[in-house]
Amino acid sequence: MSPEHSVVTSEISADEAAVLALLRQLHDAWGRGDADGFAALFTEDADYVVFDGSRLKGREEIAESHRPLFERFMKGSRLVGEPPSVRLLTPGVAVVHGKGAILMARQKRPSRRRLSVQTLVAVKQEGRWRFTAFQNTRYNPFAQTLLGRLLLLLSPKGPASVTSPAIPARARDGASPS
Repeated sequence: MSPEHSVVTSEISADEAAVLALLRQLHDAWGRGDADGFAALFTEDADYVVFDGSRLKGREEIAESHRPLFERFMKGSRLVGEPPSVRLLTPGVAVVHGKGAILMARQKRPSRRRLSVQTLVAVKQEGRWRFTAFQNTRYNPFAQTLLGRLLLLLSPKGPASVTSPAIPARARDGASPS
């Protein structure tokens, strides 16, 4: 989810635009290496689940866990990705889905191993949008793995018999992924 991307729709509501602006602020804070600014975009009691399943609870834990990342391991990195989708669940609750990665300093393209799917829940409190939940999951579709492709080929009726929407058509049809 790159800050310069937006939802690809003809019209978005003011709330959807505000949630996208919040997401851009999140990306900007990451790019500045600002742990406190990053965490400030979450509610005080936010849930934050990292790609490895670790769970952070609350704004303070989010800031403290990101501080060493921004100061050392991921210094100079930024977030990039595909345009996210925003869906208002109620007038004060929105869900955001996107696919993105961390682009390390001096890196031109993110590693495929770093590609993740992010799900965020935003809430509007006292007229301001903040994220209250974040889930980051590494993107590694089973059907695109060697084992997944072999199992599809060995299924009793061949790859065409597998019709799960979770399996991309190109994998079901036996085509190699790009």
